[in-house]
Amino acid sequence: MEHVPDQTINRLPVYLRCLTRARDQGLRVVNSLQLSIMVGTNAAQVRKDLSYLGELGTRGIGYDVDSLMAQISGVLGLTEKRRVAIVGYGRLGGSLLGYKGFAERGFDIVGIFDADPAKAGRAADLRGSVATGLTVRSMDHLEDDLRELGVDIVILTTPAEVAQEVAERVAAGGVRAILNFAPLRLRLPDDVRVKEVDVSVDLQVLSFHLG
Repeated sequence: MEHVPDQTINRLPVYLRCLTRARDQGLRVVNSLQLSIMVGTNAAQVRKDLSYLGELGTRGIGYDVDSLMAQISGVLGLTEKRRVAIVGYGRLGGSLLGYKGFAERGFDIVGIFDADPAKAGRAADLRGSVATGLTVRSMDHLEDDLRELGVDIVILTTPAEVAQEVAERVAAGGVRAILNFAPLRLRLPDDVRVKEVDVSVDLQVLSFHLG
């Protein structure tokens, strides 16, 4: 498979979500125009993006929904379970732990970490009632624990002032993918992929469009 541009990779999960919805609606085949309407782009962009994945679809008919979902899932590495840890068990970390979409998409939360000694050793419950089977771990042995748990991805929800230090420890623990919710751009080795999530930035962009 030829190199897939980052912009295309960013759109693949959106295609997958729309294809899941199409399958749930009973559609077995979709064409590029239908998919473009669901995604919010144009048919030419859909065809170009999917061309990076190989020879897919039938001219004049479209794409088999199940086959295309399988192909995109494979490219995104979703054909195997990904082991995820949340580092920072505050309000945001607790809310993310309760998000059912992770498990539905193949992401298993296998570890919860926090620097607060009062939280370490406590059960990580959802809204204080639903047990998750996880215990909040101390940060004392973060690197070793991440290796022991076989963590693939860390969701970082620490305060900004400690995010860089913690991210460096996460990388030292062998983790090569971080979803960063801290309002700070992390500086890490090139082999560590970081996805920044800053809701305030998105709100500012929306504010601009309001005029």
